[in-house]
Amino acid sequence: MQYNIVRKVFFLATLMLSMAAVASAQYDGTCSNASVAGTWGYTETGTLYLPTGAIPYASVGSYTLDIAGSLSGARTASAGGNIITATVKGTATVNPDCTGTLTVGFYDKSGNLQNTAVKAVVYVDNAKQALTIITTIFYPNGLSLTAVLTTDAKKVFSSSILGWR
Repeated sequence: MQYNIVRKVFFLATLMLSMAAVASAQYDGTCSNASVAGTWGYTETGTLYLPTGAIPYASVGSYTLDIAGSLSGARTASAGGNIITATVKGTATVNPDCTGTLTVGFYDKSGNLQNTAVKAVVYVDNAKQALTIITTIFYPNGLSLTAVLTTDAKKVFSSSILGWR
């Protein structure tokens, strides 16, 4: 009986060490589409500068980013107190130094493009967190909007859990 307990403890210890070695081998301090792929939850806050004046903005949402750099999800926002929901679709580019760009389109319930945002992004904490700032917002008619919006995103599920690696 003691022998079986010792074997089980040894097996579990070996398994845990092996899993730790695999986890550390998967992230080598550089970023790639594979290291940032997964499901993310985020909040975004700041100010939109409309022709009529500045209004506060806040949103919450989630998106999934795959290893090909495709992004999809949903968000709920408050722009000056008006609630806006949207489907989110876009692309991501990732550099080895963990910086990159997100280009995100926001679509209404009928599938019409409402606007597109381009964000500068940096991935931190072993690509478990993403920090962004809006660099451009433009509308399908070519008009652009000035904004100061920052995003804090956290990875909810990694790509390896979703079976993408």
